[in-house]
Amino acid sequence: MTDGVQPREGSCLCGDVTYVVTTQLRDVVNCHCERCRRFSGHHLAATATDVEGLVVSDPSDRLRWFAPVAEVEYAFCSVCGSSMFWRATGAPHRISICAGTIDPPTGLRTAEAWWVSQASDYHSRPALPERDTE
Repeated sequence: MTDGVQPREGSCLCGDVTYVVTTQLRDVVNCHCERCRRFSGHHLAATATDVEGLVVSDPSDRLRWFAPVAEVEYAFCSVCGSSMFWRATGAPHRISICAGTIDPPTGLRTAEAWWVSQASDYHSRPALPERDTE
């Protein structure tokens, strides 16, 4: 535990990739950008923390990282396909965690929606603060 923060645990669907977060988690942001939609199959609901507070256990080497563009990388489980993490290459000290992989109770809330101008036409968004971001 770091600074009195309650550790949070999570995993992919098959359980091959697990993790513990020992640092503060940001509230959840729903990102509607095209990359996040395609990575998650909908909008990407993610929290974030400091890299040093995330301990990943991947004994079978199942976590795969890929970079569809230079400024961002995404990680998924190569066995079950679960979307797990993403990180901006320009912010190496932070990592985002797909909120659905965190074991409840998470203690988190959804705070904002980002890149709403790229949201798919089928999706109606709840009343959250929104950012077009570009």
